[in-house]
Amino acid sequence: MFDTYRYSESFRSLYRLGAPLVVGEFAHMAIGVTDSIMLGWYSIEALAATVLGHTIFFVIFIVGAGFATAVMPLVASAIAQSHSLKARRVTRMGLWLSAAYTIAVLPAFWWSEALLLAIGQSPELSILASQYLMIVGFAVFPALALNVVKSYLSAQELMQFVLAITIVGFFINIPLNYVLIFGKLGLPELGVPGSAIASFFVNSFMALSVCIYAVKKLPEQALFARIWRPDWSAMRRVLRLGVPIGITSLAEAGLFSASTIMMGWLGTIPLAAHGIALSITSLTFVIHVGLSGAATIQTGQAFGASNSLSLKRSALSASLASLIIVILTVILFLSMPKILVSLFVDPALPHFQDILTYGALLLLMAALFSTVDAAQVMALGILRGMQDTSIPMAMAIFSYWCVGIPTAYWFCFVLNWGGVGLWAGLALGLACAAGGLIVRFFWVYNKLRQAVSMAEPV
Repeated sequence: MFDTYRYSESFRSLYRLGAPLVVGEFAHMAIGVTDSIMLGWYSIEALAATVLGHTIFFVIFIVGAGFATAVMPLVASAIAQSHSLKARRVTRMGLWLSAAYTIAVLPAFWWSEALLLAIGQSPELSILASQYLMIVGFAVFPALALNVVKSYLSAQELMQFVLAITIVGFFINIPLNYVLIFGKLGLPELGVPGSAIASFFVNSFMALSVCIYAVKKLPEQALFARIWRPDWSAMRRVLRLGVPIGITSLAEAGLFSASTIMMGWLGTIPLAAHGIALSITSLTFVIHVGLSGAATIQTGQAFGASNSLSLKRSALSASLASLIIVILTVILFLSMPKILVSLFVDPALPHFQDILTYGALLLLMAALFSTVDAAQVMALGILRGMQDTSIPMAMAIFSYWCVGIPTAYWFCFVLNWGGVGLWAGLALGLACAAGGLIVRFFWVYNKLRQAVSMAEPV
């Protein structure tokens, strides 16, 4: 009965932490979808250029976001130890590193036209995309700062305000995009640069709002007191965790980018179907990302308190919750693949039936794909809570790039399995990562349990 009660408490805590994180992920996705829809109404060229520009922005951003992700387990651990000063220190150094990273990557945004031309993009698309990137580059720091303070608050179970501000940001983004892109209310018609300006203002608004909330909600922690003073030991802790997290995220983002490039070699219809299948799976994947973030907080608290039993319960509860979502997702994908794909395609298009058939086939593969993808992201979240990131980084890079990409190419082009083979290769790489990370968790957990047993008085 005692164990049942403890596990039910762990599930309730996971829901309390995970629900706002999941909804927040959906809200962030909705902001990007809004940008795409409005630019699609403006012109196809504008949409294509911004998709390209946003892809580059995301790849650069996700590496820097490793520092924000590192803040979450460090703050959770510090709070579990009743060490609020340590929580403040690592958060401030997370902001310092985010600012330094922004300065380091800004030249890539300023010279983006030359970079785009160098990788074979058309001159017209490169000009438009660079116009977007030269402006949106200044949104890197607000976006990173938002994530740092979000991690700081989430680790202390104060994510409701962050969720509310993200939703407000979504609703602000709609009219702001409309006014700046199409030139309303007496303002000039800016097109692509208008979308970039809107992104900068929305990210700045959300970042400033959560910073003000953090100061008002936790005055005793004095988050920004003497923020100009460096704290080298705290910075090293954030770097030690954050750099591997950023590289791991880059490796995963690169895996999917490479798969899109290879699918493009098969033709327009396979590429369109691939994009639809990825869009559908990403809508379910954000649930696992939110649960993984909640697992990071729970295991971070247990790790900081050196409570191996609580850590085990948190890891098992998060894994079971993720498994339930996986089962529901698999049932959905297997039972109605064509219906799901048809939501993304205009029936009036000449190749509607071809895209529908190809996309439905890929969605059947996505049932396997989503299972192993959920397992690996959950294992990563749990290990981050235990402040273990370097070995998982190496495992992820090996699995994604030494297993996933080569086998995807082999299945797709050598064995001529087409897009199905490509997705099978990606699933194999993700399965390799999931298996390795789960084994890594048990190894780290057993070490912690032994350390706790040795520390207990005889």
